[in-house]
Amino acid sequence: MFVTELRLVYPRNDPQKMFRIHVLRLCSSSASISPKQVLDMKRRSLLHVLSYFFELVRDRLRKAMADDLDSFSKDSFILKLPKKSPLVLRMVVLLFVMVCGVYICSICLKQISSGSTHEFLNIGVIQKPCPEPNIEPWEIPYVHYPNPKTFSRAECACSPVRYFAIMSMQRSGSGWFETLLNNHTNISSNGEIFSVKVRRSNVSTIFETLDKVYNLDWLSSASKNECTAAVGLKWMLNQGLMQHHKQIVEYFNTRGVSAIFLFRRNLLRRMISILANSYDRDAKLLNGTHKSHVHSPHEAEILASYKPVINATLLIPNIRQVEETTKKALEYFKSTRHIILYYEDVAKNRTKLDEVQEFLKVPKRELRSRQVKIHKGSLSNHIQNWKDVEKALNGTHYESYLYGDYRR
Repeated sequence: MFVTELRLVYPRNDPQKMFRIHVLRLCSSSASISPKQVLDMKRRSLLHVLSYFFELVRDRLRKAMADDLDSFSKDSFILKLPKKSPLVLRMVVLLFVMVCGVYICSICLKQISSGSTHEFLNIGVIQKPCPEPNIEPWEIPYVHYPNPKTFSRAECACSPVRYFAIMSMQRSGSGWFETLLNNHTNISSNGEIFSVKVRRSNVSTIFETLDKVYNLDWLSSASKNECTAAVGLKWMLNQGLMQHHKQIVEYFNTRGVSAIFLFRRNLLRRMISILANSYDRDAKLLNGTHKSHVHSPHEAEILASYKPVINATLLIPNIRQVEETTKKALEYFKSTRHIILYYEDVAKNRTKLDEVQEFLKVPKRELRSRQVKIHKGSLSNHIQNWKDVEKALNGTHYESYLYGDYRR
């Protein structure tokens, strides 16, 4: 820290000599002098300088006037020009003093202003931190306090939020499962966001979309009025998830995102659902409208009236391909925090939903969905070439698919 002191010395016994200005810079290594005290010392020093200059000018003027009056009284009737005019010399000296004074004042003002600016720039806003949550040490990376750009969390600012992603395959019950989660007052799952291709065109756009979702800036029907305790989305394996799995795994582990895998045990039922849904995209059986999910038994009955024809030759290779994709997904994301669920297990045993709520660390609630299952009962009622399918699967590892049934 540097303190500047200005000291003016004027040799009164020799008016012909120029006065000298001594600037002493004192370096202090002690931290006892605050920046505010330094500024006060500079201001006082500046006031002393100005006061001294004004006093000096006043004394000079008084002395000059006294000398002129004295010479006028002595030689009032004698007219002669002096060889040298002392008044001119004195005015030159005074002018020089004033110029020096203005220069010194400008330097002091610059120092004061720079010191003030520096002091203002160092002022920061200190926010009261949120209290530490009562959680296990391993849970800390998965607890977040997002700060949305689109709204203020206000009283929810210190409510922890956990991130998740439902990772599944089409027609595996993920839509129904997501409605169950959104039935919870503290869970927001924002749907199949990456069904829009531009959002998964590259890793950068994927991360940009995920950041928006997990920062609570993705506004959808899943947004809640209550404090959100878990936020996520539904993500199909064929929507860039497998293609960029290395970068996504790193993102999940870095950002503390938990994965919820949801698959289907009976892959034959899944195949029927895929074919029927594909047919309805063009046929639009419900009054010219295509619906992937329905909320009434009547609508479900209309959609189930279509019986697809399954290629018996490619049936087993297609099933094996789905199994291989599932196996790869679990292998790719094994380093993440995850839970593995099967549609049939959740439909039969609702205690599985308690496990999910415990996994997300949200208060346990009874979760309900308005969706109605489309293809119920025996599969022989939903496949047009049932005999061919039955013949292809009998005696194989997949024979159980023909007769396995459950209710929802």
